[in-house]
Amino acid sequence: MLIRREISHKKIDSLKIFLAVSSGLLLTGAFPRTGRYWFAWFALVPLLIALKDISTKNAFRLGFLTGLIHYLTLLYWLVQTMTQYGNLPLYLSVALFFLLSAYLALYTGIFSMSLTGLCPTPATALFMIPLSWVTLEYIRSFLFTGFPWELVGYSQFNLLNIIQISDLFGVYGVSFLIALSNAVLFLIFLHLSGKTWQGEATTKRLAAGSIFTIFLIVSLVWFYGKWRIQSIDRLISAAPTARVAVIQGNIEQSIKWDPAFQISTINKYTQLSLSAKKGNPDLLVWPETATPFYFLKNKPLSKMVQKAIHAIDADFLIGSPSFVAGRNNIEYYNSAYLVSPEGTVYGRYDKAHLVPFGEYIPFHEWLPFLDKMVEGVGDFRPGKSGKTIPWGSYKLGLLICYEIIFPPLSRAMTENNAALLINITNDAWYGRSSAPYQHFSMAVFRAVENRRSLIRSANTGISGFIDPVGRIIAPTSLFKKAVVTRSIPIIHNKTVYTRYGDLFPMACLALTLIAGLLNLYRSFKRD
Repeated sequence: MLIRREISHKKIDSLKIFLAVSSGLLLTGAFPRTGRYWFAWFALVPLLIALKDISTKNAFRLGFLTGLIHYLTLLYWLVQTMTQYGNLPLYLSVALFFLLSAYLALYTGIFSMSLTGLCPTPATALFMIPLSWVTLEYIRSFLFTGFPWELVGYSQFNLLNIIQISDLFGVYGVSFLIALSNAVLFLIFLHLSGKTWQGEATTKRLAAGSIFTIFLIVSLVWFYGKWRIQSIDRLISAAPTARVAVIQGNIEQSIKWDPAFQISTINKYTQLSLSAKKGNPDLLVWPETATPFYFLKNKPLSKMVQKAIHAIDADFLIGSPSFVAGRNNIEYYNSAYLVSPEGTVYGRYDKAHLVPFGEYIPFHEWLPFLDKMVEGVGDFRPGKSGKTIPWGSYKLGLLICYEIIFPPLSRAMTENNAALLINITNDAWYGRSSAPYQHFSMAVFRAVENRRSLIRSANTGISGFIDPVGRIIAPTSLFKKAVVTRSIPIIHNKTVYTRYGDLFPMACLALTLIAGLLNLYRSFKRD
């Protein structure tokens, strides 16, 4: 105890800044398109080294720097999106981009600050690093409508044996494992270098124990994943199937909403759909807002689409904007229609989680200079969360665009007996940047969490299929028209995650709060 009382907090020097920046770059490198997923397993170690024996205030600053570098390099594509499609001047797009990155960096800053306050010993750091990291990821997923884009667990989307624990813990289980790995490597560094944490040395026993802990947990996760893949594959082989075709029209965003191109857009999707007929699909899926008009409201254009559906003689899922006239206003929705060959509408799903500044403007009275990037007369309204559409004896769970990054939405649909998950999107906003690849990678976890086949149809890509194990099947290239038809297994079993949701990150949050209260108690007791 005497050693810790004599700690002299170090200042932020150039080495600590270098270490913090390195962690930010390593975190980004773990995600697509760089895709060096193994970076994530040690990406936080430089930051943790920089946090050694510094004040809480300086810890926040270094963590904020790591987060800022990470999100500036991860989300760089937002500037072009806001400039080109949001019609914002470059300087304002850059300013808003920095503002969003700074907000997200607050979480990394709070993470770093919490470690100096909640971890008086290296042993407590071993547990508090993963607990506090998952806690903050979870809070980020819902605070201010949430923005859980590329949580650290998503970086492992191609590592099938590791991500199978998502059917128990969600993506947060993988994030916990990665943060624990970083904590163990940090303690090993402290022991081998003879450095201290909060004035206390890391003993050989603690270092060895931490190695044993991570080895045991990773081994259990790996073998669970191997066993689970085998058991799900047996379910897949015995499950009924549906033939589904995804249609990727590759319509340029700059002309998508131009009335002069409406008929050519319909013709393009019609011809692509006709080419899919030889594959005998039960269902054809068009992307988000594939019909750049109000389906069923614009009679001439709707009849063109209905004629094509009748000719192909299969059910169609079509993305289209919609509206409902009220007494004093008109309510607009980003929707998807399920239509039979005879023109019967089985059901409509309205997007429940809208994109701030994309589909509606929050605090519009204070931000009148901002306009929506999505075309429409007025702000879109949210639909009902968890709603499914009946399709014969099955139900379909629809997720429009970035709804796929919110685990509770697909979970609610699966809990509501959705037999298939379908993600329709328009990623043309992002060009050839990393964003379409990042967006697609997160969809893998929705399939694994709920053990459902996931169908994805994107205007300009990436379209394709993901099986209940998380295997990516027949992904399309960006900015190419494509038609892909596959037989998709239909599974009805419900996972632990589907039934109970985010209990694991909630437990991490509770334990972190308890640690914080105990730390406050100790502080008052010392005073």
